Amino acid sequence: MAAVLALLSAVAYGAGDFLGGMAARRLPPAAVVLRGNAVGLVGLVLAVPLVGDAELLGRDAAIGAAGGIVGGIGLLLLYRGLARGTMSVVAPITAVLSAVVPVLWGLATGERPAAVALVGVPLALVAIALLAREPVDDDDRTTGLSRADLLTALGAGLGFGLFFVSLDATSDDAGLWPVVFGRTASVVLFALVAVTTASARAAGRSVPMALVVGCGLLDAGANALFLLATQRGLLTLVAVLGALYPASTLLLARVVLGERLARPQLGGVVLAGVAVVLVTAG
Repeated sequence: MAAVLALLSAVAYGAGDFLGGMAARRLPPAAVVLRGNAVGLVGLVLAVPLVGDAELLGRDAAIGAAGGIVGGIGLLLLYRGLARGTMSVVAPITAVLSAVVPVLWGLATGERPAAVALVGVPLALVAIALLAREPVDDDDRTTGLSRADLLTALGAGLGFGLFFVSLDATSDDAGLWPVVFGRTASVVLFALVAVTTASARAAGRSVPMALVVGCGLLDAGANALFLLATQRGLLTLVAVLGALYPASTLLLARVVLGERLARPQLGGVVLAGVAVVLVTAG
């Protein structure tokens, strides 16, 4: 059940990223995130009773809020990489590190997946890197990885990874409350960004509400699914499955926008399939 929830979270994360990217073509990324997070928060609050009885503890609320803040910072850094036009460099590092951090945390805290699953983990990490890698035209190649790009990628991946760790650190009987408090903290963070940054307010600019609503609900739903997965399975395995989100982004880009997959991305799809089988078998 944990593997299914983790894979569903990956699908939702990837679809939410796709819609968010479409919306960010018309609005500043911070404005998209603020509006999407606000919509997602409403959805999470309405979904809390659907999960069943849950015990809200101050510790879980604090951990969830802290996770929401670091996750929000990671999202800001990721969009900064997108704005700089260096996603082919930033995205793979971010995606892999978002899985490596919780995997290392899980192993350090005593999780011991089955041997077959441990074989699938490194395969999944390679697949994530291939899936997230954007093809670079011959005329648009850079001379290397700049320090700013590296720090942006590492910061974004670390933020996402710590967010996943924080969800796992909450109580198993906390229900969806940790992601509710995490989303609340994230909304407050981006509201402050909007207040202090003129471009983030995006006054007088519009974007189809379907994109913002879809992005917000999918990302919030992905957080909820990931939390439920960690309450039922090992973080070491849930994290790598959840980090396969670039696959659904690529699929939507192929179907909706007609974008073609590069050979490395096709290889990533195949490798991801193998890794999923191995991890779920463990």
